[in-house]
Amino acid sequence: MNQPLAYVHPGAKIAKNVVIEPFTTIHNNVEIGEGTWIGSNVTIMEGARIGKNVSIFPGAVISAIPQDKKFNDEDTITEIGDNTTIRECVTINRGTSDRMKTKVGKNCWIMAYCHIAHDCIVGNNCVFSNNSTLAGHITVGDHAVLAGMAAVQQFCSIGRHAFITGGSLVRKDVPPFVKAGREPLSYVGINSVGLRRRGFDTEKIREIQNIYRILYQRNYNNTQALSIIEAEMEATPERDEILQFIKDSQRGIMKGYFSN
Repeated sequence: MNQPLAYVHPGAKIAKNVVIEPFTTIHNNVEIGEGTWIGSNVTIMEGARIGKNVSIFPGAVISAIPQDKKFNDEDTITEIGDNTTIRECVTINRGTSDRMKTKVGKNCWIMAYCHIAHDCIVGNNCVFSNNSTLAGHITVGDHAVLAGMAAVQQFCSIGRHAFITGGSLVRKDVPPFVKAGREPLSYVGINSVGLRRRGFDTEKIREIQNIYRILYQRNYNNTQALSIIEAEMEATPERDEILQFIKDSQRGIMKGYFSN
């Protein structure tokens, strides 16, 4: 249902039961799936690929060109997964030649005034609280939570089920399953509350805690800790995910709270 005061470019592909409120502008080369609601004063620009049952609140700007001087008008896109909610004044820029897209997964909750820059890949079921900001080329795993006003530096990675406290400055990679806080950003425990909510049992949570005790609480360097974890801890999907994340880290992982 399109309001007469909304503008929809004839080249946009809009499912029949999409609701578009007044004063919204939808550009060419946009696709919007069934059941999506788009509030008033939203701007959806070229390259947007919006899934089903998405809610986009007033003032949001989706798929504007990157805020990157190297951008050369490449044919890139922005993907928004099904059932994601994008609140007021959120900005999500499309990709560059690096990844060719910016992607926000399914069932995410992106609160007011968040910014997701070019070439970010955000997993499913993520929550970004108000004013959280991702610079370019960031990867965020499923079920990650950023509390209010968290700011993540370009090229960082945040692991699955990680929780980052409000006002944090993220300059290093944040491994999966952890809580991160303080300044500079440090390990402050595992995200036990979030893990329990998502069905992790006590034994699995204890296994993850033991892995991070070796990594962060026994004064080993990362190479020593990884060797000990591989030698002493039973191979499980969670153990292997943690090890692989650390081995793949390009920026290095955040420090523990015993580090200077």
